[in-house]
Amino acid sequence: MRSATCMAAYALLVLVVILAGSAVNTTAVTCSVSELSPCLPSFTSSVPPSSQCCSKLKEQKPCLCGYIKNPSLKQYITSPNAKKVSSTCGVPIPKC
Repeated sequence: MRSATCMAAYALLVLVVILAGSAVNTTAVTCSVSELSPCLPSFTSSVPPSSQCCSKLKEQKPCLCGYIKNPSLKQYITSPNAKKVSSTCGVPIPKC
């Protein structure tokens, strides 16, 4: 009985350490459409996206639904050029 209790306590300790480690590595994304400024030329014309644009687009991926729901930003995020950029960068435009 005592060894079962020790094993359960050990398993719980391991779980806590794993969860604590993953919490430390998690970083919150600050949603700021200005972060996508390197993509503006590609969103508004047929200029291929830069590596900086793709990096920022990947970083801002969790924010895209919020941008799409904003009437003043939706036209840029859902434009045909933006869809090409997202495809090139490997970041699909979400259906929100």
